[in-house]
Amino acid sequence: MNKTNPWSVRVSVAQIPDTGLHREFEADAAVRAALAELAGVREILAVSASLDVSPGGGGRFHVGGRVKARIGQTCVITLDPIENDIDELIDLIFAPREQIPELSDLVDDAAEGEVEIPDPPEPIENGVIDLGRVATDAFFLGIDPYPRRPGAVFEPAVVAADAGDHPFAALKALKPDARPPHANKPKSR
Repeated sequence: MNKTNPWSVRVSVAQIPDTGLHREFEADAAVRAALAELAGVREILAVSASLDVSPGGGGRFHVGGRVKARIGQTCVITLDPIENDIDELIDLIFAPREQIPELSDLVDDAAEGEVEIPDPPEPIENGVIDLGRVATDAFFLGIDPYPRRPGAVFEPAVVAADAGDHPFAALKALKPDARPPHANKPKSR
């Protein structure tokens, strides 16, 4: 198992039929443990993907589907263990590496207009699309970086202000307690 890509499900584009391909796969315990370590979560109870790969024109392929997971995290407010569900949609285009600059330019041109901007395509590496990597990326995007238990609200500790704790407290200590005797006398005209 690769430490940076523990969930690998490789599909050769040459073996994808014209009608497309459907793959469903689930991560085993070792993969879940490796993913949990990479993601920085307490545990991954389950993670699975259901993906469709369909050929497009010019050697491009569309990958669509979803990743579902149940993960164990720690509430950032109460520090209690909690479980969260992830359900991320996947909608990507893969293209041969030599087409990426041209297709990225089309994305840049679309950004200048008022239409919805498509994502640039992902490269097909050595004639292979790694569906596990696609699922991993979507899974990581679905993780809440600040998980909260339902109803948990952060309430900062209220500290009563100390009368001697202000910016000029040190200066007050230098001030004499009694006023000079001439301070109370009215000025003469």
